[in-house]
Amino acid sequence: MVHHSGSIQSFKQQKGMHTSISEILKEKSLKPSRRSLPCLAQSQTHPINLNHFLSVPLSPEPKPEVEVLSQSISTSCSLLPPQTAGDGKDHYVEESEATTCETRADESFLLQKPVSRAKLEARTDSLQGKKRAGSSGLFFRDGKKRIDYILVYKKSSPQVEKRCTFEKNLRAEGLMLEKEPSLTNNDIMFVKIHAPWDTLCKYAEQMNIRMPFRKKCYFTDWKSKTLGRFHLRCRQIKSWLPRNPMKLDKEALPDLEETDCYTAPFSRARMHHFTINNRETFFSNSTRSRIVHHVLQRTKYEDGKSKMGINRLLGNNTYEAAFPPHEGGYKSRHPIKTHGAQNHRHLLYERWARWGIWYKYQPLDLIRRYFGEKIGLYFAWLGWYTGMLIPAALVGVFVFLYGLFTMDSSQVSKEICEANTTIMCPMCEDTCEPWTLSDSCVYAKVTHLFDNGGTVFFAIFMAIWATVFLEFWKRRRAELTYDWDLIDWEEEEEELRPQFEAKYSRVERVNPISGKPEPFQPFSDKLSRLMVSVSGIFFMISLVLTAVFAVVVFRLIAMEKFASLNWYFVKKNWQFATSGTGVCINFMIIMSLNVVYEKVAYLLTNLEHPRTESEWENSFALKMFLFQFVNLNSSTFYIAFFLGRFAGRPGKYNKLFNRWRLEECHPSGCLIDLCLQMGVIMFFKQIWNNFMELGYPLLQNWWSRRKMKKGGGAGQNVDNKAQLPQWDKDWNLQPMNAHGLVDEYLEMVLQFGFTTIFVAAFPLAPLLALLNNIIEIRLDAYKFVTQWRRPMPARATDIGIWHGILEGIGVLAVITNAFVIAITSDYIPRFVYAFKYGPCVDKGHHHEDECLRGYMNSSLSVFESNSSLHRYCRYRDYRAPPWSAVPYEFTLQFWHVLAARLAFIIVFEHLVFGIKSFIAYLIPDMPKDLCDRMRREKYLMQEMMYEAELEHLQKERKKNGRRYHHEWP
Repeated sequence: MVHHSGSIQSFKQQKGMHTSISEILKEKSLKPSRRSLPCLAQSQTHPINLNHFLSVPLSPEPKPEVEVLSQSISTSCSLLPPQTAGDGKDHYVEESEATTCETRADESFLLQKPVSRAKLEARTDSLQGKKRAGSSGLFFRDGKKRIDYILVYKKSSPQVEKRCTFEKNLRAEGLMLEKEPSLTNNDIMFVKIHAPWDTLCKYAEQMNIRMPFRKKCYFTDWKSKTLGRFHLRCRQIKSWLPRNPMKLDKEALPDLEETDCYTAPFSRARMHHFTINNRETFFSNSTRSRIVHHVLQRTKYEDGKSKMGINRLLGNNTYEAAFPPHEGGYKSRHPIKTHGAQNHRHLLYERWARWGIWYKYQPLDLIRRYFGEKIGLYFAWLGWYTGMLIPAALVGVFVFLYGLFTMDSSQVSKEICEANTTIMCPMCEDTCEPWTLSDSCVYAKVTHLFDNGGTVFFAIFMAIWATVFLEFWKRRRAELTYDWDLIDWEEEEEELRPQFEAKYSRVERVNPISGKPEPFQPFSDKLSRLMVSVSGIFFMISLVLTAVFAVVVFRLIAMEKFASLNWYFVKKNWQFATSGTGVCINFMIIMSLNVVYEKVAYLLTNLEHPRTESEWENSFALKMFLFQFVNLNSSTFYIAFFLGRFAGRPGKYNKLFNRWRLEECHPSGCLIDLCLQMGVIMFFKQIWNNFMELGYPLLQNWWSRRKMKKGGGAGQNVDNKAQLPQWDKDWNLQPMNAHGLVDEYLEMVLQFGFTTIFVAAFPLAPLLALLNNIIEIRLDAYKFVTQWRRPMPARATDIGIWHGILEGIGVLAVITNAFVIAITSDYIPRFVYAFKYGPCVDKGHHHEDECLRGYMNSSLSVFESNSSLHRYCRYRDYRAPPWSAVPYEFTLQFWHVLAARLAFIIVFEHLVFGIKSFIAYLIPDMPKDLCDRMRREKYLMQEMMYEAELEHLQKERKKNGRRYHHEWP
């Protein structure tokens, strides 16, 4: 992995210090001075190389090869007349420029076993032949120039002038272009783009891309030497132990060999400092694509301030698509263990996206190298979240097993199951009859699975777990940004969105960063649009509440029907029937409204006219989270905090529309309804999301292949997909979501909310989340590697707005779990009864079940009915009996329970928030050893750069015949 080093102090420049680029390139490797001898050893393995055999020295002066490209059918794009758009002939534009780069086959980088030089040369020659034979997929027609980017357009598109001007300007910027018609659709034309060495160097310097320049060395003192011996002994002992099956072998991933190097911003004037073993591989494929994308974003297609960039050309349909190509196929006829990987894509599929290695760690460095740091950080976060779910899932399973093993011995369940003579009041007033409490024995036992003594402990544990997860993720992110050389990286000034420029082109102001005039949105206009957007958000939230109200009405009707049904099984288990049907209908409403919310969020975000793409993405992500969070959790909040709280009492029930009686909780509590709601929604939503993530791209790609076989694209009928060039294969894949990683993060963040907010009611939520995430990682990997076009390798240093949302969910989880334990569960009423009204009062400590003897009778009140069969019936409440002085008034026990609930909420929140704050204070955001390494590397890099520059200038003076003295030149 390439390690970060600090910023370089500018060197003093005096007369005689300037040297030409040609002289610098001819300069041989420098001899280190005594002062910097330990640190100036040049790395023999380039960070992007996949094996040690690339350390074979290459000629420092590659001989230029003059290439003569075919000029037949070549036409200047600017001279195309308008009527040629309908011609049957294809017009290509080829670049006949000379290349000075020595080429090597990328396939040779993937050999896994070291070979001799003779075998290496023979194998390299054979691979060169294979490369030229298959050069139509990854190279220009000459088989030498690598394709760095693909543009796709339709010949029937009327935007010919813009496209030709754009391509002409791309050539002026130093890029090479070559056109190729599609084999599957006669109307599709591909523009292959190659960035030569000089162009890469020019823009790498402008973009401050950090490249390796020296092998890494470490400062050693007595402490580090002692620790080094200790670590060596530990490694020896560890080698005797069984190997961790979750780790990937280095032999399986030769690309991830440790080649620690210092890095510095690339400079053409100091090119002799950098480790350039091979010009073709010095810049990785993702870096080359990023440089080309940078050029595409800043090239004009018309005269005007804002008439530039590939995004605008994609928006006005000048081009249909723009993407970097995949590095070949992801499957091979030969096994990877014996023949090695064909390319990075094949390696990713075999060691990451294949289902057979679901238990292995992810090769994050390889993911980052192929897809970029932004996608690499997403998978790093997803893997970290999945790993942190393991202890949470284990504790949740233990709490569930505790409830399972104590289910039959629970005093509350025993009393309910033995209450054969306890007559409960009817569930409805017209067609329902009184029922026996023992009929709900199964319901009471299932309730004990989730509402037991471990509930409070698990709620506290999960609140602390959420804090530990976020704090340690900060440390993990710091290590990744260090390893991936992102510490000093600053996001480039983004270009304005075309919609923003078109709307506010009349009002301009000077950008404080670039110093250039740009369109400006007045504050009054921004505020008015924001208010309209907020109003739309509240309207959609009210729509969610309306849907929840409809589900509540359905539950009331279903409860009455199921309780009076002639079917004995349903009539006996009317609680399960009511909750189950309500949850299923609620799930269908949730999934239906999610489709509407996405369109509304898209409309409201465009209405705001965000200035840049990142602002648009953050605004859209926040709206989508608010919509889906409310949509997913509103019914859960109703069941947790409102179900059964306003039902009234027999003889004075509260009714909805004076027709349907409000729903009551079971005598054993309302927690089982909440548990059922969470379990069903979480299970079915995960299945639906996974099906849509993989099933939809698979169906679309299958349909594209079917059309290709039938010649549906008015092109050639290609029977074998392997005959297609790589750009045609990529074009027939699905593009990455227009919203980027918003959908991926949104799914996981909503799951994180389900896992933490109501975890006290459903301790199996972390286990379901863990199982889903294990599948999710491989699904996403398979999707990125096989079903999607290769996205542009973007850079990022964190997960963006989602970290703040996760912290907000962590705070909300503490509050909701406190209310769930205090209000929804029966933990507090049982606690008050055991220490205030039970048989153990004033008798010291006894077993919990002994202290709860008589609890069920204490929690049921008596009502005098007019029934001829049963004069009295029981209902769940703390009210005085009808023969008391003040009948049906709340008893003293009710007020004791209420006070205990409020006290528990206050104590629980303050305790957990205090623990969370203390843990966040104890865990620094960056490990101390990482801080020490960064500061040490800054010092060493400055020393090395100074010594290397001094040595180089002294050699220049000697070569020029000047007298050499021992003073600074």
